[in-house]
Amino acid sequence: MSHTTHVVVIGGGQAGLAAGYHLRRPGIDFVILDAQTTPGGAWQHTWDSLRLFSPAAYSSLPGRLMPAQTGETYPDAQHVVEYLADYEGRYELPVERPVRVLGVHRDGRLLRVETDSGTWHARSVISATGTWWRPFLPAVSGQEAFEGRQLHTVEYRSPADFAGQRVIVVGGGNSGAQVAADLAYDTELTWVTPRPPRYLADDIDGRALFDVATARRRALDEGRTDSGGVASLGDIVAVPPVREARDRGLLEARPMFSRLHANGVQWADGTRAETDAIIWCTGFRPALSHLRPLQLRGQRGHIATVGTRAMDEPRLHLLGYGDWTGPASATLIGVGRPARDAAREIAALLAA
Repeated sequence: MSHTTHVVVIGGGQAGLAAGYHLRRPGIDFVILDAQTTPGGAWQHTWDSLRLFSPAAYSSLPGRLMPAQTGETYPDAQHVVEYLADYEGRYELPVERPVRVLGVHRDGRLLRVETDSGTWHARSVISATGTWWRPFLPAVSGQEAFEGRQLHTVEYRSPADFAGQRVIVVGGGNSGAQVAADLAYDTELTWVTPRPPRYLADDIDGRALFDVATARRRALDEGRTDSGGVASLGDIVAVPPVREARDRGLLEARPMFSRLHANGVQWADGTRAETDAIIWCTGFRPALSHLRPLQLRGQRGHIATVGTRAMDEPRLHLLGYGDWTGPASATLIGVGRPARDAAREIAALLAA
């Protein structure tokens, strides 16, 4: 089955919905293709205790404030799922699901989007697949010899799954700190970080981080000195569960081990620790395999962009993958501006 539209948006999570909002306003014909069976994007697959870094009002997509969650300053993931589902319905966004995109190809004046449910032809494509679907695992000596359980953040759900066990959590970012704090009470926890944990000041949350990221991008665009942005402030937002575990002395980090063995890990000085499970909270890479036919990827797997537009394929925009596709564009509050800019560029392209 073949379809034709002006714009195909790939991904029905927060970035795809923000794109849809801004495409809908000028009346552009578009479709959103989502591989998930239900609304909510990656938020419906996170661990049970995950909390946003910001209050609801500062975690909103364009046009619709996220309502506060009863009894919670920082909403949980299920609240976000419900908000995204409501947002999708409120603006009657044309989401097709489940549709898995297999590849995007050049096809004369159009781009051809091949899926497991047919083919779409469009004058422009917005890729908004995020990073959740491409977890990163570092290469560590002896990894295949370890006989315990190994999993990535994407597979972690609840401390109940590890009650009474010896667990090593690897990662010094927000995910590592939150998962470690989650496990600190019911397991024999060892938290391992590549460098000593760097907490942001307790009064800093996502509101301030968005402002810092935006200011950095403005400075870079104007040729001023790079301030370092959010990374200069620290790596970990001290959300209440992390702050509580830290203040109780339950989050004492050890340096990164050098290798794994059958029953655990070993540090460079020969010290060993046995463990039942290792949880790798080691980040993600952009999920861009569907763009491979366009042959655009450069260093670190990124596609060179001007704003959100691919430098070597002006009909393609990338949205929501991090600062390289817009300041804080991988966040709920941050994705609105680059989504608006992408929609404006696409409108100009269509008009031309």
